[in-house]
Amino acid sequence: MCLSIPSKIVEILPDNFAIVDTMGVKRKVSLDLMPEPVEVGDYVLIHVGYAMTKMSEEDALESLKIYEEIIQKLEEEENQS
Repeated sequence: MCLSIPSKIVEILPDNFAIVDTMGVKRKVSLDLMPEPVEVGDYVLIHVGYAMTKMSEEDALESLKIYEEIIQKLEEEENQS
């Protein structure tokens, strides 16, 4: 199973690469498998270093909110141990 966190494109690079921000972590990904053009500010889902799907900002922000809630609950549980 693959769990992909929405990542925001912060820079388009030469040779069909981009820099994305995934919950504060920036990394370089390939755009070679994207079925549609992307721009800085778009949200994408990534699999093994390739941006695969563009998603709406609304859906991306809702997903990120849920991930933050999960992280917070895990941290609370860890602190109770």
